[in-house]
Amino acid sequence: MSLPKSAQPTSVLPRSGGRLEALLRGGAFVMTAETSPPDGATPAAVLARSGCLKGLADAVNMTDGAGAKTHMSALAAAAILAHHGIEPVLQMTVRDRNRLALQGDLVGAAALGIHNILCLHGDDPSHGDQPDARRVDDIDSRALMITARRLREEGRLPSGRVVDPPPRLFIGAADSPQDPKPGWKPTGLLAKLDAGADFIQTQYCFDLGVLRRYLAWLRDHGLLARLYLIAGIGPLASARSARWMNHSLFGVHIPESIIARLEKSADQRSEGRRICVELLQELAEIEGVAGAHMMAPHQEPAIAEAIAESGLLQKRKAA
Repeated sequence: MSLPKSAQPTSVLPRSGGRLEALLRGGAFVMTAETSPPDGATPAAVLARSGCLKGLADAVNMTDGAGAKTHMSALAAAAILAHHGIEPVLQMTVRDRNRLALQGDLVGAAALGIHNILCLHGDDPSHGDQPDARRVDDIDSRALMITARRLREEGRLPSGRVVDPPPRLFIGAADSPQDPKPGWKPTGLLAKLDAGADFIQTQYCFDLGVLRRYLAWLRDHGLLARLYLIAGIGPLASARSARWMNHSLFGVHIPESIIARLEKSADQRSEGRRICVELLQELAEIEGVAGAHMMAPHQEPAIAEAIAESGLLQKRKAA
């Protein structure tokens, strides 16, 4: 379920005017998806990959140099989505651009109809296909959030120069749910909220027991009243893929019960989608979860099918 009205974040920040923010503020359980820019210099290449999500995902994240590899610019690809009626979430990494370029992109994104941003550090270039590339890291992701918030609320750049009209932005940050240990405090997440984050999209979280305990910890620290938490899941392609994710992706734990279920299936890809549907339906009933963020590289059709099969959009319309 979405956050109860009494637990909705009480922010009075200016609205972005976007669908994602409106749905979250209205208490709806949202479903976002992730896609990546193509290796092709045409809008058709963007839509061929992500067009299947139109009318299903409430917003679609456009990654920014994921895996430290070059693709079409995330800003251009997000603008193509916006132009074709798909609300984008523009992922912005501080890895590749200095503060001047990032500030220009914040203003430019809003002018192009892109109001949702997700502020990230970015993958290390040493893991990409051009390992000699240098990181910029002029500022960190929290400083980018602070800049975005100041632009939105004050209409000013860090230099003090006025931006009129100011960009209307809905600011996001990433998080990785964990099983809290005694004495643990959510200092990293708190810093992101203080920097200006309005919503959180998390790393994959297939262990909903861990997520429930994490939410309880955030509630005890008074943070759930300050954020919209969108939990990361996705359709699993195979048991082998799930084991790779456990081994290779930081903060990811796919329970052995899910992997065993995949291994026993004659069609592991279809079973992975069914598991995603079940997780979607369960997440929608967890107090404190504002939505689900679905990730699966180059499996946008499977994400679209999972959203449709979950029945959550029909349930929303009937409410």
